[in-house]
Formats: sequence, structure tokens, C-alpha cells
Amino acid sequence: MTVPTGRRERKKAATRQKIADTALRLFLERGYDAVGIRDVAAEADVAVTTLFSHFASKEALVFEQDDNFEQRLMQAATDRAPQEPLIPALRREIKAMVRHCTADGTAPIYRMIDESRALREYEESIRLRHAESLAAALVADPDLPQSATACRTIARFVIDAYSLARETADPQAAVDEIFQMIEAAWNVT
Repeated sequence: MTVPTGRRERKKAATRQKIADTALRLFLERGYDAVGIRDVAAEADVAVTTLFSHFASKEALVFEQDDNFEQRLMQAATDRAPQEPLIPALRREIKAMVRHCTADGTAPIYRMIDESRALREYEESIRLRHAESLAAALVADPDLPQSATACRTIARFVIDAYSLARETADPQAAVDEIFQMIEAAWNVT
């Protein structure tokens, strides 16, 4: 994620982070369903309209890194060095994302997500959006000879690799195992 350079941009980013941190703390302390938007805004000392200028929904507060993750995936696919194969570049990025999301202290967050239907559904919508964005980037790459169907399929597999690996006892090994299958499928197309 780019670091804001101007004073206004830095203040805006700091407010956004303060809201997200406050929301997560409240959700973990009281339970996701027990905390309302007004509670978060009051605790963060911002107006509800300010909260909504940074986050489109209550669910978005939990997934505040969503845009950053999507941007990183797109960069892994489109900004790789000439002649660098696509699948290893995506594997590296998914491994980094899994490392981030399985670090110490993240288990309560994912437990909260698993226990909330609204959060599970929101996370699924994020995955679908990321897969479509990644697929569009792959289809647009003139150096990739695969069909649009193959690009969409591989994009879905890559996004699902993140979710599946995160749920295992050894996430990094799971990413490696899943990406062996993804690479084999990519090479067949």
C-alpha cells in the first residue's frame, strides 16, 4: 500500500486506520453482532458519516486490508519481470498474504468471521471480486496465451488457495501443495 505523502492524505489514512482498529477491538471484545456502527464511530471519536466515508459497510471494517490485498495480487500478476513465469509470482504473493493472515494474534479474528454469517458472506464476495479482477488482468496480458476461461479458472484457484491454506495446520506447505496443482493446470491449458 502506498504511503500518503501530503498532510491531508496522512490524516485521512490515520483516521481510517483508527476507525478500523477501534472496530476490530470492539468486535473482539463484545462480539461482532453486539457492536453497531454508532458504537464504533463514538469510540473512534468520529461522525458516522466519517466512518462511512472510509468504509462502505460494517463488514468492510473487518476486512480493512481488502483493497491492499487485491492491489498486491494485481501487481504480482502484472508487474512481474519480463520472462518471469506467472504462477510462481502469484504463489509468492499468496504465501506472503497467508503469512500475514496466520500470524500470531489473527486466530480470534478468523474465529469471529467463521461465527458470523454476514462476515462469511462478505468474505466470499471479496474472494469473487478478487478472482474476477485477477482474471481480467490475466486475460489482458498479451504474453499469456491461455483462453479467458483458463484465466478465470486459474484466478479462482489462486484466490481459493489463500482461503484453503489459511485453514490448515501448515498453511505454507498447503500453499505449496495447492500451487503444484495450479501450475499443472496452467501448463495444460
